[in-house]
Amino acid sequence: MSTRTPTLTMRLVRRAARLLIRARKPLGLLFLAMTVALGFSATQTRFDAGFSKLIPQDHAFMEAFHEHADTFTGANRVMVSLEWQGEGDIYNADFLETLKQAHDEVYYTPGVNRTTVRSLFSPEVRYVEVTEFGFMGGVVIPSRFTANAEDLAKVRSNVAKSGQIGNLVSNDQTAAMVQAELLEFDPETGEPTDYAAVAEHLENLRQTLAGPDVEVQIIGFAKVMGDVMAGLTTVMMFFIAAFLITAILLWVYSRSLKLTLLALIVALLPVVWLLGILPLIGYGIDPMSVLVPFLIFSIGVSHAVQMTNAWKQEVLSGATPIDAAEEAFRTLAVPGSVALLANALGFLVIMLIDIPMVHELGVTACLGVALMIVTNKMFMPIILSHLTLERVARTDSGDDDRPHRLWWAVSTLARPGPALVSLAVMLVLLAGGTYQSRHLLTGDIGSGVPELREDSRYNRDNARIIQEYSIGMDVLSVYVEPQGVTDACLDWGVLNAVDRFDFHLRGVDGVESVSTVAGLARLHVSGNNEGNPRWQTLQRSPMALRAGSGAANPENGLNTASCDTINMMVFLENHEDATLKHVVGEIDAFIAENDSERVAFRLAGGNAGVAAATNEAVEHAEAQMLISIFAAISLLCWLTFRSWRGVLCVVVPLMLVCILCNALMSLLGIGLKVATLPVIALGVGVGVDYGIYIYERLQHEMQAHGASLRLAFYRAMEQRGTAAVFTAVTMSLGVGTWAFSALKFQADMGILLAFMFLVNVLGAIFLLPALASWLGVERRERAAAPDKHALDASAGTI
Repeated sequence: MSTRTPTLTMRLVRRAARLLIRARKPLGLLFLAMTVALGFSATQTRFDAGFSKLIPQDHAFMEAFHEHADTFTGANRVMVSLEWQGEGDIYNADFLETLKQAHDEVYYTPGVNRTTVRSLFSPEVRYVEVTEFGFMGGVVIPSRFTANAEDLAKVRSNVAKSGQIGNLVSNDQTAAMVQAELLEFDPETGEPTDYAAVAEHLENLRQTLAGPDVEVQIIGFAKVMGDVMAGLTTVMMFFIAAFLITAILLWVYSRSLKLTLLALIVALLPVVWLLGILPLIGYGIDPMSVLVPFLIFSIGVSHAVQMTNAWKQEVLSGATPIDAAEEAFRTLAVPGSVALLANALGFLVIMLIDIPMVHELGVTACLGVALMIVTNKMFMPIILSHLTLERVARTDSGDDDRPHRLWWAVSTLARPGPALVSLAVMLVLLAGGTYQSRHLLTGDIGSGVPELREDSRYNRDNARIIQEYSIGMDVLSVYVEPQGVTDACLDWGVLNAVDRFDFHLRGVDGVESVSTVAGLARLHVSGNNEGNPRWQTLQRSPMALRAGSGAANPENGLNTASCDTINMMVFLENHEDATLKHVVGEIDAFIAENDSERVAFRLAGGNAGVAAATNEAVEHAEAQMLISIFAAISLLCWLTFRSWRGVLCVVVPLMLVCILCNALMSLLGIGLKVATLPVIALGVGVGVDYGIYIYERLQHEMQAHGASLRLAFYRAMEQRGTAAVFTAVTMSLGVGTWAFSALKFQADMGILLAFMFLVNVLGAIFLLPALASWLGVERRERAAAPDKHALDASAGTI
């Protein structure tokens, strides 16, 4: 193996170390000034939630969604349901007065599209009937409604004839709702809709209207974001808990208050700098990616511990603080920088997911890791050069040989016999993990929102609305675009295609109800014939179809004024991936049989259409993301070690942990989605640190000193292993506290990250030496040593 490149690299590292220490005072002042300036800028960081940020923009479904989003609603909706708790049903003065108040409050919600606000008090909610005097109709609740017995009976009758039972009125008529659509930009201010303000307004509405006789349920994307942001107030509690746990463990490990405080401060610096830079580049913090700063802190602790540990070992060996800082920089510059680059790649590859929010998360995290290279590899050695190690840290310097005995015992895995046992265990875990990971589901699991706990107020509200009504938040829109047909709602061929779609989808598993202009037209025709169900049919002539033309009122949200686009709304039982795939598959099969030159069907709108597109984007990105990150990490490792054996020793344990993580997600009922897919990439990017740090030292011992594989691994663990295990345990405990969060997505991320941090270090300790043994790393690396037999005599002793 050629030593030319490592020699040149080491020369550059040594020169950089000398320059850093010589310029430590001006650089230190510069970094302090940056910290103060960016710390002030960090106070301007704000939450930046947005519905369109969660949409895979280039997906075919989203082309139709964006084209018709301004005309038809169904994706970013708000539903406010009022349920009567007293005797009887909703047809009483108290309830209807409360419903009217709810209608008015929703109408003035920030960012709401006021033309889409619908309730029984909306002028576009009408009924039609045929009497002996001809066609009669009007608004469901008359303008001169006085809530007397006669008027209440009239409203009851009008509701029955309006077709709103199951839609705006619950099936048992004990509840009624207000529906509205939110705009991406507030029409009054022109600024992006403030979802926190919307959620606060809706929660105030709940507090105002709820009482002994009325219970209020509110669902919608804005309310989800509001509950998530409200739950994030507890995130600081978990951060403080993680901070304290880390501080205590750091002190126990180092026995130095100075090194403990330094590691914590330096780990916080990239977070402060990151939050300060975001407002300067026009970014905010999305509620769904707010955990990234805490992840940056955890990574910062890991690298800070390695640096302080290397400095402490040099000081205990007799070096001055300045020389120790310079040597620590030299020792860790290459493996530390490669590990951080691997971290950055872990964040970077998640940008393959075609969703703006994920792109922002990737940019934010990559920026944080880049800043960490400055704070950890430059600022920290400068600070260390000014420190002195306390007496207690010097006296408790690790003279106890118990840790050494432990690593010497573990180092037996570098021998062929014990290594075979380790590899056998790996194969068993690989087989079990592969089998279990086959049951991993894509997308959300359940009918509520998985970002919140199952017993959260939002999910209880959602379950209640699904139970009471024939609709819910899970709506899939299919658009019909007549080709070369004018006034398509009076064309039997077009309406017949819509009617057949309506009939077909009602019999599909997972579909709760279907709303189409053809279905309403049949009801109107029946109403024109004394309500006889035998007349619920579509006539073939344009003149006969005019009997049901009232169904084509654009205010119903099912068609445009000229019927050049018809919106068919399919309400689903849930938005699980299996349901979405089944329903979309049935729709595709129907379209394949019925698409013609006169009628074109296009998928898909509504929040279920967005979910289906998102799931497809995630499935497409998963394999591409994993291939990209492992290829990039492999390239980095090869450039560092110049050995394909070294690449396998580092990458194979990561692959095993990745498979086991998928198996754990399957066991815990966590779906593969936008919020969890990045965790795998992040875990791989962070977990590679352990393998790089250990293998770099192992390779150095064999090349520089001719040590045997077992002795080289023992010395690598003696110098790096304790710090690696400590950081893995510390990081796992820190993020593990998230498991108790009220936010389900934070709890899921905490469990998965804690698992990956801990199991990755176990893989580096137990699997890396076994792979090195059977791949012949010792023979290859010792061949490059200046005196490959120099330490053979000491290979069996410590």
